[in-house]
Order: sequence, then C-alpha cells, then structure tokens
Amino acid sequence: MGDHKEQPLRVGAAVRRRRRALELTLAVVAERSGLSVPFLSQIENERARPSRSSLEKVADALRTTAVELLAAADPACSVDVVRSEAPGPLLEPRVRSLVRGHHQMHASEFTGDHDPGREFQFRNDQLMYVADGVVEIEAEGRAYRLGRGDTLYLTGGVRHRWRATEPDTRVIVVAVAEHIEAVRDRKRPRR
Repeated sequence: MGDHKEQPLRVGAAVRRRRRALELTLAVVAERSGLSVPFLSQIENERARPSRSSLEKVADALRTTAVELLAAADPACSVDVVRSEAPGPLLEPRVRSLVRGHHQMHASEFTGDHDPGREFQFRNDQLMYVADGVVEIEAEGRAYRLGRGDTLYLTGGVRHRWRATEPDTRVIVVAVAEHIEAVRDRKRPRR
C-alpha cells in the first residue's frame, strides 16, 4: 500500500535521450564504449537489458554515470518506499538503488565488492557510509580505512576508488545528482 509498483526498469529510453542530447550517433557511442552498434540499438529499443558492466561502459561513453541513467529511466515519485527485499534495477544483488526517479540526489547500496580497479570521479559531492564490514578508499593520494558506522565525504571532482575488504560489506553512497549544478560556497562580500 503506497509503495511504488515494482516494474522492470527500462533504461533504453534514458540512454537514447542522453545520446541525442549530446548529439552522438550509435556508432560513436559504440566506439567509446567498446560495445557493438546492434547491441546499443537493442538496449535503446528495450530488446536487451545491459549488465551492470555494460551499463557502466555506456554511461562512460555518454559522460554520465550508470546511477544517472537508471534514475532517468524511472519516473520521479514524491513519496516512494524501496523495500529491502526488492531486487535491484538490473536484478544484480550487489548494487541497489535506494532512491528511484529523477531527483536532486541519488543513493545506492553496494553489497560485497565491486570492480576495485575502477576509478570514480563525480561532478558533485557524495557521502559514503559503511553499514556493515570494512572498506578501503583511496582519494587524493591517501588511503582511508572505514569500518561499520564510518562515513567519508568527497567533494565533487575528487578522483577515488574503493574496495570492500570483508565479505558481505554494505556501503551506502549518497550523492548530489549529476544533472544538478551544485555550486560551492562562494565567499561572501565584505560589508
């Protein structure tokens, strides 16, 4: 009652909108992503569902993130409950969006490890919260070890990578959405 109806997420339209907004052809996106033109066409036409890895390649080629594409794929709701037993948007148990729709923030839950060699850099600020387990994060030439209950704040633009060092680690990542132009505090004029 009151929950957002569980339907398969259709990311194809979001991919097509982003590609067209950048005035790119399928061939250019294929070259940038390393995926084939027919496969990209099938994604856009909802005849194929990309794996998390493929979606990240497409997002990189479109100069955005997989989270942004997933958020743009689902209509926004003013009130929405995401149940813990609900499968993730791509039916992969390791990443689960905690906020559906196109909002000013995104939140995802990562369970277990992911590609520890992948470097991230987001335009806007983000916060990482370790719900369970231990995570090692490398940012700005320093290594940080976070345990259960620890948080790490990253200013937009900071390159970083992270990895879980214990099984069943759960990390919550909350970020200002990429489509929002977050402005850093400006110095106030002296009076």
